[in-house]
Amino acid sequence: MAVGVHKASRFLDLCKPRVVALIVFTAVVGMFLAVQGMPSWVALLAGTTGIGLAAASAASINHLLDQKVDAVMTRTRDRPLPRGELAESEVILFSALLGVSAMVILMLFVNTLTAVLTFLSLIGYAIIYTVWLKRATPQNIVIGGAAGAAPPVLGWTAVTGNIDADALLLFLIIFVWTPPHFWALAIHRRDDYKAVDIPMLPVTHGLQFTRWQILFYTILLVIVTTLPYLTGMSGLLYIAGVSVLNTGFLWYAWKMLRSDDKKLPMQAFSYSVWYLMALFAFLLADHYLMMIAPG
Repeated sequence: MAVGVHKASRFLDLCKPRVVALIVFTAVVGMFLAVQGMPSWVALLAGTTGIGLAAASAASINHLLDQKVDAVMTRTRDRPLPRGELAESEVILFSALLGVSAMVILMLFVNTLTAVLTFLSLIGYAIIYTVWLKRATPQNIVIGGAAGAAPPVLGWTAVTGNIDADALLLFLIIFVWTPPHFWALAIHRRDDYKAVDIPMLPVTHGLQFTRWQILFYTILLVIVTTLPYLTGMSGLLYIAGVSVLNTGFLWYAWKMLRSDDKKLPMQAFSYSVWYLMALFAFLLADHYLMMIAPG
């Protein structure tokens, strides 16, 4: 019994639950932002399930394709495959089951556009980023960030069946957020990436250059995250909240540039996760506040 529970927990680890939770959260917010009032319960439940299963499938494929690298890196050596707790055949079957289930649910209960975009996002992260981009260029996380920025668009299309400018703005926010978020982690894990010859920016261009890039992208993020207010998508609650969040992000970016404190990169990385969750929470709260008290 205990062995079965442990193995089940290792299958769960394949899914990267924290990452999937953030993906699902931004997708769900995209669903609510897409409509006035409540989205369809069918689209909400089926869309959330399908997008979540697809994200879990992509994460599992990432484990499979990166298992040799994971066995060397300190951060990942305790994953199920490097430890020999799961067989490759089990992971392949598990990933396929999740991916096929996701596509069936989205095709049958949501719409074709969402299914196609979700499939492209899965392939973009699990195959294009993991197999090619990650090892091809120091700009891997910038280009590959497109797949990670898709969830709110997927949520949007799940309830509307189409994409509009506001959905693309949500995409842009996560796309610009991704480099400073991930490069903070890459600074902390620079030696790991160097050991496995993955050309992350801190490895190829050094720590100080990466810190400057984090600052530049954080400034760009501040600009991009004001657009929902400037375009009328969001109101005062959002702009007040995001201004506070941006102040914190800028502080971390500036502090990393000026200090060699080894704790700062991971503190910035952790802050960036909470930042994105809080930003989307402000978007959602503001959306319904504007409905109650328009103007």
